Amino acid sequence: MIRRVTAIYARLGGYLRPYWVWLAGGGLLALFVSAMDGAIAWLVKPAMDGIFIRRDLLMLKLLPLALLAVYVLKGLGRYAQSYLMAAVGERVIATIRRDLYRHIQRMPLAFFSDVHSAELTSRVIIDVNRLARLSSTVLVMALRQVGTIIALTAVMVSRDWVPTLFALFAFPFISVIVRAIGRRLYKINKRAQERGAQLVVLLQESFTGTKIVKAFGREAHEQERFDGLNQRLLHLSLKNVRADEITEPLMEIIGAVGIMAAIWYGGYRVINGETRIFNTVQQTTASVERVFEVMDMPPAIVDRPGVPALPGFARTIEFVGVSFRYADADADVLSDITLTVRKGEVVAFVGMSGAGKSTLMDLLPRFHDVTGGRILIDGHDLRDVTVGSLRAVIGIVTQENFLFNDTIRYNIGYGRPDAALPDIIQAARLAQAHEFIVATPDRYDTLVGERGVRLSGRGDVGSRRGERVPRAAGALRADTQPHRARDRAPALHGPSRRPDRGHPRGADSGGRTPRRAHRPRRDLPEALCPADGRCRLMTTPRRSLAHEKERR
Repeated sequence: MIRRVTAIYARLGGYLRPYWVWLAGGGLLALFVSAMDGAIAWLVKPAMDGIFIRRDLLMLKLLPLALLAVYVLKGLGRYAQSYLMAAVGERVIATIRRDLYRHIQRMPLAFFSDVHSAELTSRVIIDVNRLARLSSTVLVMALRQVGTIIALTAVMVSRDWVPTLFALFAFPFISVIVRAIGRRLYKINKRAQERGAQLVVLLQESFTGTKIVKAFGREAHEQERFDGLNQRLLHLSLKNVRADEITEPLMEIIGAVGIMAAIWYGGYRVINGETRIFNTVQQTTASVERVFEVMDMPPAIVDRPGVPALPGFARTIEFVGVSFRYADADADVLSDITLTVRKGEVVAFVGMSGAGKSTLMDLLPRFHDVTGGRILIDGHDLRDVTVGSLRAVIGIVTQENFLFNDTIRYNIGYGRPDAALPDIIQAARLAQAHEFIVATPDRYDTLVGERGVRLSGRGDVGSRRGERVPRAAGALRADTQPHRARDRAPALHGPSRRPDRGHPRGADSGGRTPRRAHRPRRDLPEALCPADGRCRLMTTPRRSLAHEKERR
């Protein structure tokens, strides 16, 4: 355990290195504060001897002023040291949070399938905030208490070295107890953080799915789930408090054995301060581990060294013997798919749930890498160009219709931050969203709310008006991109359904447009039907609809 903790904090030290000047200043101030503690302890004997024994009036006048001056200097030094160390700690935390978020953004889609978003949120916010406590509190206490130990020990030795030996005799016993309690605190806090993350997951799911919870009358069930986790977290928190608070009484009892009455002031300060530092370190070590655990996970999709950017899309997209298997699967989801499509064509991927439509579409922007074969754009293997340049030529409208809790303008222009308002309005018109947008209170500056809840309209044929906003975003990006991929919701496709009025048709004229659907459409010239990991080409709407009837 000691080696692991040492390695973790050595790594954390790498984040402190850029602020070594600040740390050095804080260290010098810590020594100054410690010297003031020593000065206060040193003045105790003259006060006792001069004032209470010899009844010296001059000493009575000077000593209070001297003590006041020492306390003022100590207070100023302590404030400056605390500010410097806290500033370093907060900057380190901001850097770690930035690096952690950047690393998470580079992780593959499979990572987000295995780890709940609330768990990641817990690590980025809660665990990293615990590091702030370590950086701003423990570093300050450690530097100050080490200096205090040295200063007070020097004062005690100068007064009488024999009682000092009795005082120091208690330290080996103290270290054994502190180490045992520290290990227990580490285990308790790691379990408590895991339970806390589970509680965050439960809250996010219950709040996001509140309509489902109410529709099925499961409020009592969700309350039971919450109460169970909350009670387990309470139990761990109380164990943490018991282990933490027992330390100080034990230290006092052991300290009383070796500390003589004449040096109790200094010895008590040393013991109490040292114990709190160790406990805080143990309580935050689990958080440090959880943060670095995520940062050590390698991203699956990375650019090969020296690969060029994709120059654009002008001719063809080719799937050459493409196969794909998820890491935890026993069989291929897609197998030996070979397909060539040309710019200007529109092809739909039609099939039942689980046939591989979404997976096939996800391979094109390299959300996953193929496990066999190649995908080429104008002859360029997708793995031989940068991921950023590849995704820059793909406009996507996802099935999830996710909206950021920001304005309509921000959401439509998300893929093109430099887009002017006229371009955003044009994209909204293509997606047939402009009419309801201008009817909102602030038009394009209207806040959509969490997941677009403020755009919801009553009686809106089973979907929110906000679904057209991400389609407008796809149309805006597609306006300057030669290739668009769309992952469409099943409720908007099929021969028995109304036309997909929200689809940005005007953006289809220039590029290749794959679409995913659970059912075929009459207006599409080609349909690819994935089944058993392979694709079957349906070249006419009639044949595609015939396949739909067979499937039923």
